[in-house]
Amino acid sequence: MISLLLVAGVLVAMFVAYNIGGSTTGPAFGPAVGADAISKPVAAALMGVFFFIGAWTLGRNVVTKLGTELVVDTSVFTLESSIAVLFFIGVALLVGNVFGVPASTSMTAVGAIAGLGLAGGVLDLAVMGQIVIWWVVSPIIGFWVSLVIGRYFYARLNGMVAMERSTGPLFDVDRSGPVPIPRVHRTTNRRELGGTFTVVAIGCLMAFSSGTSNIANAVAPLVGSGELAMNPAIAFGGLAVTVGAFTIARRTLETMGSDITELPLTAAIVVAAVSSTLVVFLSALGIPASFVIIATMSIVGLGWGRATRPMTAPELVAGDGGAPVTVNALAADEEGETLPPIGKEDIEDIPSPGALFNPVTTARVVLMQNVVPAIATVGSYLTFRFVPIFGF
Repeated sequence: MISLLLVAGVLVAMFVAYNIGGSTTGPAFGPAVGADAISKPVAAALMGVFFFIGAWTLGRNVVTKLGTELVVDTSVFTLESSIAVLFFIGVALLVGNVFGVPASTSMTAVGAIAGLGLAGGVLDLAVMGQIVIWWVVSPIIGFWVSLVIGRYFYARLNGMVAMERSTGPLFDVDRSGPVPIPRVHRTTNRRELGGTFTVVAIGCLMAFSSGTSNIANAVAPLVGSGELAMNPAIAFGGLAVTVGAFTIARRTLETMGSDITELPLTAAIVVAAVSSTLVVFLSALGIPASFVIIATMSIVGLGWGRATRPMTAPELVAGDGGAPVTVNALAADEEGETLPPIGKEDIEDIPSPGALFNPVTTARVVLMQNVVPAIATVGSYLTFRFVPIFGF
C-alpha cells in the first residue's frame, strides 16, 4: 500500500512539474522563438537542460527550506498529506489559469505547506516570516532597478540589442565532413548574431532561475516526507519539466506565454534579466521566490522609468507636468532608435496618456496573484484540520 501511495505521490509531483515546464518555457524562450533565433524543439531542449542545472545546484536549497525547515516537525509530511498538498497546489494554479492570470507557483506551494503546518501546529513562524519579508522586498528591488534602467539606460540598451533579421537563415550546416558543422550564413550580420545570442542567453538564465526556485514546488512535500530522496526527486521533476516543455509549451511559445514576452524585445530582455537575477539570488538563500510578481513589478518600473524620462528631478519632487506612467511607452522606442539626452526631448516624444498601463488590469493581476496562494493556504488548512483521515 505504501509503495502504491509513493508511486501516486511521484506521479502527482511530476504532473505539477509537467505544468511548470509548460507554463515557464514560453516566458523564458518566447522572445528567442518569436525572433526566429531558435526553433521550438531547441527552446524545449534548452529549457530542460538549464532547468535541471538550476534545480540540481541551487534548487536543493529551496527544497530543503520548504520540505524540512518551514515546519518544525516533518512527521506531518506523510505520503497522504504530501499528495494532498500537491493537489492544492495544482487546483490553486488552475484557478489562476482560468482567470488568465499567471499565478505564483512558489507562493502557492508555500501557502499549501503553511496550511498543513498550521493545521498540525508545527509551522515555523520565523522561517515563514523570513520568506514573507523577501516576498515584499524583492518586487520593490525589481521595480526600482528596472525604473533606473528605463530612465537612464533603456535607449542605449535598445540601440545595442535591437536587431533586424536578415532574409536568410542565421547558420548554414556544412555537411561535407563526417561531422556537420554550423557556419554563419553569408547574410547574417554581426548585430543580428549578437542580438540572437543575447535573447537565447537570457532565456537560458530564466530557465536556470526557474529550476532553482520551482523544483521545490513540485517535490518538496515528498522530500519532506522522507519517502523520496533529494536526487531522484530532482531527477523526476526535471524529466517532467522537459516533457512539458516539448508538449504543452508549444502554444505558450507561439503566443509568447505572458505579459513579459509581449513586450518589445529590449524590454523583455531587461525584465527577464532583472527578475531572473533576483530569483537566483533568493534561491541561493533558500527562499522560494515569486518570479511572476517580481517580473510584474519590473515591467511597471521599466515603464515608469521610460515615461518619466523627460522629467527633471525638481518636476518629480513637485509633481508638476510630465507624462503619466506608462508600460506601453516601452514600445515607443523603435529598433535602434537614438533618443536625445534627458530633458532635451520634444514634447511630442513624451509618452501619451493613452499608453498608460491599465490600473484595473494591474489591480486584477495583483489581486489574483495573492488570492491564488490564499486559496491553497485556506483549502490546505481546512482539509488537514477537519478531515479525520489526516488525524490533525
